[in-house]
Amino acid sequence: MQVNDSNRNRRSIALLALGCLVLQLALAPNLALGNGRINFALVFAAYMALTIGGRTGVACGFLAGLAFDLCTTGPVGLMSLLLTVASFAMGMEERNRLAEDPSGSVVLFLLAAAATTLAYHLAMFLVGQASSLFDVLFLRTLPTLLLSAVAFLPFAYVGSRSGGSPLSLGGGSRGLHGRKGKGGGRFDLGSL
Repeated sequence: MQVNDSNRNRRSIALLALGCLVLQLALAPNLALGNGRINFALVFAAYMALTIGGRTGVACGFLAGLAFDLCTTGPVGLMSLLLTVASFAMGMEERNRLAEDPSGSVVLFLLAAAATTLAYHLAMFLVGQASSLFDVLFLRTLPTLLLSAVAFLPFAYVGSRSGGSPLSLGGGSRGLHGRKGKGGGRFDLGSL
């Protein structure tokens, strides 16, 4: 029997969002590769979309993008739009992809992150905050993608180990679905 404690889920989402916001404000500006920086808003939005999905994932993507927009000098609403679309694309199945298919989820994250960072930096080029297409592609997009992918790996590891609970931040049991029996197979009790 799976119990849905919505207050616990809200607290977990709020704590994770606060942690990513602190990392975005404190760590990301100080860790650069070329002109690229880690995008913790993208990491948070992707984690929520890949573990919860649906309306919650899209709402988290929008709010993470809005927080990113308010913390940078870019146009307000651009990252909100991009993360909303990316969260919708990654989380449209409303299931915990990270627990079911970790490697496929990381590939999906890489595709969404590449599209999001490229679109964001192309828009920055159009508003005059980048000097050339070389700067956009090789000094901003690729380093941002690389740093964000490295930052996403711990989240993907925790999400893949959480079993049935998408917001378990480690330390809990995996439940009946994730336990291994004597034969090494997975038990699935279905709808019991």
